Amino acid sequence: MSQIKKLSLLWLLCPTFSCGQPAVEPPVAVEAPVVLRSPPRVPLARSIDSLNVHADSIRFHVVKRRRVFHVLAGRDTLCTYPCVLGERPEGDKQMQGDRRTPEGVFGFRSKRMHDKWHAFVWVDYPNAESWRRFRERQRQGLVPAGADIGGEIGIHGVPDGMDHWVVQGVDWTWGCIALRNADLDEIYPYIRPGSTTLTIVP
Repeated sequence: MSQIKKLSLLWLLCPTFSCGQPAVEPPVAVEAPVVLRSPPRVPLARSIDSLNVHADSIRFHVVKRRRVFHVLAGRDTLCTYPCVLGERPEGDKQMQGDRRTPEGVFGFRSKRMHDKWHAFVWVDYPNAESWRRFRERQRQGLVPAGADIGGEIGIHGVPDGMDHWVVQGVDWTWGCIALRNADLDEIYPYIRPGSTTLTIVP
């Protein structure tokens, strides 16, 4: 076979060569990812004013498994903030030193600004239901007879510049609920000791 015929046959058997370039799939254009930005959150005070919410109707609701702190009025959720809990977040508080956040419905005893924790809102724990559960657990042997029920549970902020202690979602308190300082500032004026309620659920 002549050299010319051999080259012609090679051309036909090797379609991968065309114009001196390999026959490859053309590159597929990759779309840039779409970044969805959340709209700016409406400040709590503006929501209360625009909805004509009476301050006495405001209550708080914490969902422990989601680490969220809701501000409610009627059936409306006015605002939601991230929060963190006691170092052992699962389960109801049983006794002093267990570093759990109590569950149930509570009032507030008092509130004040705090040098270290920005502000401290004292939760009415233990209340009558807390004592009932505590004594029942003692009767069942779940809590030692000499144990104390504990107290000094509250809502507080963080040292200045340490909001990441809340944002990171790692529980670190001894049983309290911690908020970012700016979020605590928003709810602080609407806490009425003796009337405002806080519900904490698993």
